[in-house]
Amino acid sequence: MNQPEREAVVRERMERIAPRVPAELPTEALRRGSRILRRRTIVLRLLWLLLFAATVAFVVWAATARPWVEPPSETTPPLTGW
Repeated sequence: MNQPEREAVVRERMERIAPRVPAELPTEALRRGSRILRRRTIVLRLLWLLLFAATVAFVVWAATARPWVEPPSETTPPLTGW
């Protein structure tokens, strides 16, 4: 049997047999999909909230610590030529 004949046989068998879907399958899929979507939405909102909180914390720290400013010298230069 070559490729076109096999395809024809498979098509004929698929057309003869009507697909049967259990009655509870669509409702169960809808329930699970809704639950997954709710969880994903909650997780995304929490991640955005965490990102916002981290940004605010960094800005507050940078404003108070001012890490870009050079710290004052702890030692004095030696006195020469007295």
